[in-house]
Amino acid sequence: MKITTKHLLALFLTFLIVWALVTAPAPLSESVVDSGEGWIPIQQVFQTVATENEIARTLYTKRIVGAGLKVQLKFDELWQDENVHAGPLPALFLRESARIIAQDPIPLLLYLGSHQPISESNQFSGIQLSKFESILRSRVSNFFHEEKSNQYTAMYPDFASVAACVTCHNQHPKSPKKDWKIDDIMGATTWSYPKEKVSSAEYLEIIRAVRSGLAGAYRGYLRKIDSFSEQPEIGSRWPSEGFYIPDEATFMAEFHRLAAPATAQALLGTP
Repeated sequence: MKITTKHLLALFLTFLIVWALVTAPAPLSESVVDSGEGWIPIQQVFQTVATENEIARTLYTKRIVGAGLKVQLKFDELWQDENVHAGPLPALFLRESARIIAQDPIPLLLYLGSHQPISESNQFSGIQLSKFESILRSRVSNFFHEEKSNQYTAMYPDFASVAACVTCHNQHPKSPKKDWKIDDIMGATTWSYPKEKVSSAEYLEIIRAVRSGLAGAYRGYLRKIDSFSEQPEIGSRWPSEGFYIPDEATFMAEFHRLAAPATAQALLGTP
């Protein structure tokens, strides 16, 4: 394959993203963030981080939870309780990522909501419920501005793609809906930000914050494993190979490998 300038730039941009995550630089000053160079619509930024989040969530759902259940690893909604020897379910992995992202100086918010949630804290209301109802009809994402909170918001449909998630919701005693099926829209992943456009530097900072949240959520799972009565070996191997869990470096390296092409393409502005 011929190496073009565009290929080299894509590799360089990918390196910058990984470097930003690892080194975790101090928040950008207003003079840097608002420099006016390379303004990017926040809707484009949302699409980039939504894709990254979906890649990480799928990786965790299939290769950690799905494969882990087959080797007797456990995952539970009460995973943070002291006497529960289990990791977070996929939706709770996302919630933990969102919690960590919310602590970052970058004012990005992530929320997984639904019209039929198990937990009341995930219940859509107001304008978000109205926008979500349109997603139920169209089955495509929705971008809008919430005037009351002055937040630019993007909602992405959360499809029931894994049988285990469908079964869990249908059998849960607190679930208001008991007949979920594969490919149903169970909710929506919602991103909010207070600016309509951001600089290219802020774009990279947002990606860094999201990746830091994903890494932090996985790190929390690894810390919980330390309290298990039966602990899987943590290292370079995956549950598909036996009673193993990849360490943070291995998990995030696989995430970077999967996410890099789409993110580099988004940064380059190519179709």
